[in-house]
Amino acid sequence: MAKATTDAQDSENAVELGGYRQELKRTLGSFQVFAISFAFISVAVGIFATYDEVLVTAGPVGIWLWIIAAVGQTLVALVVAQFAARIPLSGSSYQWASRLASPKVGWGFGWLTFCYLAISVVAVDNALASQAFMPLIGLEPDEGTARLITVVVLLVQTVLAVVSTRVVSAINAAAVGLELALVVLVAVALVIAVVVTGDGAGGNLTSRGVTENAPDYFAVGGGLMIAMIMGLATLVGFDSAANLAEEAKDPFRTVPRAIVGSVVAAGLLGLLFLITLTIAIDDIPRITADGSPVVAIMRDQLGPVMERTLLVAISFAFFGAGIVAMVACSRLVFAMARDSRFPAYRLMRRVNPRTHTPIPATVLIFVLGVILMVALPGAALLELITASTILPAITYGSTIVLYLVVRGRLGRRKGAFDLGRFELPVAICALVWTLIALFVLVSPPEALVSVVIVVGLLVAGGLFFLVMLRFDRQALETEPGEAGAFSER
Repeated sequence: MAKATTDAQDSENAVELGGYRQELKRTLGSFQVFAISFAFISVAVGIFATYDEVLVTAGPVGIWLWIIAAVGQTLVALVVAQFAARIPLSGSSYQWASRLASPKVGWGFGWLTFCYLAISVVAVDNALASQAFMPLIGLEPDEGTARLITVVVLLVQTVLAVVSTRVVSAINAAAVGLELALVVLVAVALVIAVVVTGDGAGGNLTSRGVTENAPDYFAVGGGLMIAMIMGLATLVGFDSAANLAEEAKDPFRTVPRAIVGSVVAAGLLGLLFLITLTIAIDDIPRITADGSPVVAIMRDQLGPVMERTLLVAISFAFFGAGIVAMVACSRLVFAMARDSRFPAYRLMRRVNPRTHTPIPATVLIFVLGVILMVALPGAALLELITASTILPAITYGSTIVLYLVVRGRLGRRKGAFDLGRFELPVAICALVWTLIALFVLVSPPEALVSVVIVVGLLVAGGLFFLVMLRFDRQALETEPGEAGAFSER
């Protein structure tokens, strides 16, 4: 009994164990923590946004690459969960690298994650405006209108995020519940519709569609390889739960379970959704040419009412994914700022005593989003969003390397997530996978601009790092919190 009490107290006092004062409020239960990661992944949103690319580049048969991506990302999630089970602090990989490698290495992890999350907020909300909300209310495609709607969505999300983490978790829980129900019900409905009408075919699952005679289909950077990007761009962000670890109850257990569980659930549900969608295609060339093939399939098989229902659900799922990205990014900014490692850190580390949320850090994400919407022309914005798909592969690969280097110094906590004797083979396989994923993402010729943007972001981070070394070296040399208590347990 005494041991159980001690473990419970450690879970509640995880922030103090890390050397900080508990400022954020612990309100997230196990399902809410799971919803954070699952809402960021948002499998329905990911498929909705990328299914057309699969049909164009690889044909319907390209959906089977989803399985490879799901298995690979699950391996990565298992390694990330190992860290989350031992150092449950806001900032995720920034905290892990700062405590187990060095504060300077940790800063690099933090910069990479910040770039990805900040861009993700804009990418998700802009897609919500242009791909879901505008078609839902009958607006014709227009970039200016989409940008205006994006700014409004960003403002609403900011208000909700600063009001209460509990409100955000409630929205996410509702969005996840709706998405789970949507995927299952749509899958069943599509199967029934195909059986009743005969429109559709199981042979679609092995068809190359319009790419039947495409050159370089199996080549490096060719159509089939590009199809894997659907899984790589969708099954990411599962570590968002780790960024809210200081607001989770029993974080040593709930956070790692959420990280792994969200990837597994998204992988299985995504595969079910993809198979049923593909079988339900009655005219592959026509559906491939459609700007939104998922909506077209739903309209053909289930009618316009179901089509609008899908757009409502997708809009809600987009909103949930966007607000999760915003909250996760604000917690990362807060975590770095309280260690004096973020610009304007004295402001960014402030937590409102009434709402228990980092309001300045959250407002910063909103301001950055507005700047991107106003300042970047359409082509540049699209390239920036595309480039952001490369950043998670770099971050995850770096995290796995860190794990392989420091795993001997990680303590063991009874009852917490632990791979045991499987940790080394899982980590090695995960590292191999991230190298493959990174190669897939950068190998297409059209990815060159994205690679240049990523290099530019890294250079910008490096320049700021040099400025910190020149004017605030102590911030990069002082251990976070109180010398990494977790690694000693």
